[in-house]
Amino acid sequence: MQKSELIITEDGSHTLFVSEIDECYHSTKGAIQESRHIFIEAGLKQCEKSEINVLEIGFGTGLNALLTAHLTLPPNPLKGEIEVQKVNYSSIELYPIPLEQVLNLNYPETLEKQRNVPPGVFRSLFEKIHTSRWNEKVKITENFTLTKLKADFTKIELDEKFDVIYFDAFSPEKQPEMWSEKMFRKLYLCASENAIMTTYCAKGAVRRAMKEAGFTVERLPGPPGKREILRAKKIV
Repeated sequence: MQKSELIITEDGSHTLFVSEIDECYHSTKGAIQESRHIFIEAGLKQCEKSEINVLEIGFGTGLNALLTAHLTLPPNPLKGEIEVQKVNYSSIELYPIPLEQVLNLNYPETLEKQRNVPPGVFRSLFEKIHTSRWNEKVKITENFTLTKLKADFTKIELDEKFDVIYFDAFSPEKQPEMWSEKMFRKLYLCASENAIMTTYCAKGAVRRAMKEAGFTVERLPGPPGKREILRAKKIV
């Protein structure tokens, strides 16, 4: 995939525009707020397990991994924070973004301003996430392990069970093979009982493909600039 162009989205955070496919990695209405709304609030935070296995389809800029990893840092009792959950995070990406590009992304600094955390916390996490070796399980924090898999999702065999799935591939118009009933069935089979899957795309064809694969699917209000998103559950 071609080199991407760095652009600023409406919440002040970066995204990357890929001219080869005429698409951005995140919403231009706000990269951070989109990821947090869809994958953290509607996905991860709906799982009450003490240890959560997360699968991400499309590692991309690493923003979803960063937001997830931050939630696993030791709690601060003075802020009323309670015990954190442990997360085992697996992410599949066929075309990793070059390291020199991702390290220019302003997610750490933007998040530090939003969250009022000490300087360097997010930058340290972000660099650990991106410099960790591919195809190995790496401990990023005490409660967050990361396995980045450089692979084609349509061909890879998944033998683990996952509690939360972030489906963050490029759009159905750009990668139609990723949004098929066959691929969602693959995810259904590796999803644990009561697993949750969220995605930014709410097209009728996508919702029907998820249902045909076995998921129970609901529409939810989307982040700014997007009317709806989808959340699927494996109810058995």
